[in-house]
Amino acid sequence: MKKLLPKQHGAWAMLIIPFFLEAIAGRFTFWHIPLFLGWLCLYLATYPFIMVFKKKRNNSLYKKGAILFGLAALLFLLPLLLVDWRLILFGIAMLPLFLVNIYFAKKKKERAFLNDVVAVITFCIGGLGSYFLGMGTIEPAALVLAAYNFLFFFGSIFYVKTMIREKKNRQFLYFSWGYHLLLTIGCFFIGGIWLSVAYFPSLLRAWLLPGKTPLSIKKIGILEILNSVFFFVLMLIIVLSEEGFFQ
Repeated sequence: MKKLLPKQHGAWAMLIIPFFLEAIAGRFTFWHIPLFLGWLCLYLATYPFIMVFKKKRNNSLYKKGAILFGLAALLFLLPLLLVDWRLILFGIAMLPLFLVNIYFAKKKKERAFLNDVVAVITFCIGGLGSYFLGMGTIEPAALVLAAYNFLFFFGSIFYVKTMIREKKNRQFLYFSWGYHLLLTIGCFFIGGIWLSVAYFPSLLRAWLLPGKTPLSIKKIGILEILNSVFFFVLMLIIVLSEEGFFQ
């Protein structure tokens, strides 16, 4: 089973945070439970499915995993089409992005910057689907929240690469510093102090950790999980606040 699970631990935060922030920002219903379970199974199906394209030999395990998780995803998601058939449009929107993931897998470049960005966009679309299920439409508030989710995880891509694959690339580090600084300052002027605070730990770790005491991949992942939890809590407060950016 461990061989079938995705190796990118940070993707779990990308899977969960946009989904539940959008669900809560909209109107959380009973149907969000099967939607999330289907979304989870669909995510679990993508890794073995992509590995089928990457590994030309001994991939029977990945084929079985893709079929198993794929069928589980259909079991949860198909009934939702009876609630609102338009949910399938979000799946259609993800298809071109998934083809990009397959392309990079075949080239054995899954860690490419563009491939990571495409993954973030996919998860944000999933979040919009969650909002749509509750509200029956995509309002400007949902798009704003999706943008904030994207900006947060886009920064995570920058930071993680400065800690691992691009740790000797000074230009990449400068881009990361500039991005996080502008993001934090920009959010202050756009959404106020609390929105800026939501991104502040990302700014600190982007400026202070690269090039310092080497951290293992596991520790980098743990720090990103903690940072993601902080972001989720702050954004949840903003979403629930009567003075949030939705007002």
